[in-house]
Amino acid sequence: MHGTSAAPEPERREKSGGAGGWVDEIGAIVVLSRRTVVAMLRPPYNWGPELASQFLFGLRMAWFPLVLASLAFTYGPAGIQAAGFLNLFGALDRLGGLFALVVMREFAPLICAVVIAGVVGTAICADLGARKVREELDALVTLGVDPIKSLVVPRCLAVVGLTALLDVFALLFGTVGGVVATVVHSGAPGPFFATFFENATPTEFGASLLKTVVFGSIIAVVCCYKGLSAKGGPEGVGRAVNQAIVICFMAIGAVNYVFTQTLLATHPELSAIR
Repeated sequence: MHGTSAAPEPERREKSGGAGGWVDEIGAIVVLSRRTVVAMLRPPYNWGPELASQFLFGLRMAWFPLVLASLAFTYGPAGIQAAGFLNLFGALDRLGGLFALVVMREFAPLICAVVIAGVVGTAICADLGARKVREELDALVTLGVDPIKSLVVPRCLAVVGLTALLDVFALLFGTVGGVVATVVHSGAPGPFFATFFENATPTEFGASLLKTVVFGSIIAVVCCYKGLSAKGGPEGVGRAVNQAIVICFMAIGAVNYVFTQTLLATHPELSAIR
């Protein structure tokens, strides 16, 4: 096995409060990201069984909340209100074009990230944190096993792959929410799909998948880091889970803004309604 250190070096020292503590935290997360990529690319590639186990675990945990959240958020805040507004002007058929932009560009990636962070990310953080406070990670290092390669790499790959897969389901069920809103307002599904596919470009779909992959990477690394750096027994594991969720949501919000603005700046044709 490669490597003999259990976790990012910054976990071995107390972090100072204030801005300096946040800088240390971000630096430690970046270090863990680099070490994870190196461990991922370096043979032997013996994390396959753990990767499959974590992927199936995350899929079982996340698919149902994702379906419910996709339908609820797109049918409620987006579908009902937008359909009612467009219906006032006799333009209910334009709801499909609106959904192609709103769901594909924003709702699906964000819902996917929120569900993955809240369901899968917390489970990963709690699992690694429990191993840390029970000193299982130190035992692995003593045996010559690198915890980054054996525990972090498969979990990161599983979360990234899961977010990309579930983004497709979020798009599908988010669109279903728009169709239901159209039918509730006595509209026909045909015009909805006509304007939807007129505005749903391959660029938008690819950007949606890429955004969820970035979100999945953030969730995986942050949750693994907070789990590996947990201390203070069960109470410390609980604090680590709470902190991981807060950091994930803050990072997702910031990255979402930068990603969307960069996408629209590099592809101005996406701003045109067709």
